Amino acid sequence: MELEEGNKTEPMATYQQLHDWHVTPTEAVALQQQLRHEIRIQPLTKPVETIAGCDISFNKFEETVYAGIVVLRLATLEVIEEVGVISSATFPYVPGLLSFREIPSLLEAWSKLKTEPDVVMFDGHGTAHPRRIGIASHAGLFLNRPTFGCGKSVLVGKYDEPAPERGAWSLMKHYGETIGVALRTKNRVNPVYVSPGHLIDLPTAIDLTLRCDGGYRIPEPTRRTHNLVNALRRGERTAGH
Repeated sequence: MELEEGNKTEPMATYQQLHDWHVTPTEAVALQQQLRHEIRIQPLTKPVETIAGCDISFNKFEETVYAGIVVLRLATLEVIEEVGVISSATFPYVPGLLSFREIPSLLEAWSKLKTEPDVVMFDGHGTAHPRRIGIASHAGLFLNRPTFGCGKSVLVGKYDEPAPERGAWSLMKHYGETIGVALRTKNRVNPVYVSPGHLIDLPTAIDLTLRCDGGYRIPEPTRRTHNLVNALRRGERTAGH
């Protein structure tokens, strides 16, 4: 049966389903060890016009996930589109395996987007992860587009404190390997922790983080998404567009 002209649905963002999410923690670690070899850290192949922020929120001791994506125009930081979903986590809270708990809900939100952003920023980590496959890297493989992490805290790695001025950064190292940077986004505030996820390199991730400056420590894509998912959790916003 053909849809009538007025009922045609708009195209939604797509992703590739690389594996099932119903796995044990042991199987999840094995998947990370396998998938990490698929990650490509490389310069961007085209200019960035749109950038999305991804974040999730939980209530303590509950399995309800509040996930959101906000797409911004990079040049002006104006919001083009935002999507929120409410779903349930099927994977337990295990440090180092949070992508298995969080990505399914973010993919659900992604599939509702009408705008496929050029680059995606995650409130979390990419290569700055014990097995070099944090949520930004893992999700990047599903989305097949440039992704990077901008975390508020350190998962692994050591660094020297960067200079106090905005734009200063210092390398984060883990077992002698550079995994990201501690980046000062505002004068004399704590740094954020930037690492490439997939199909992007570290200098580009640093540059994009600084270009997404709204005057706060947290860059605008993930800051606005953080506000969205917390409003969802408090019942101030409803799921959907």
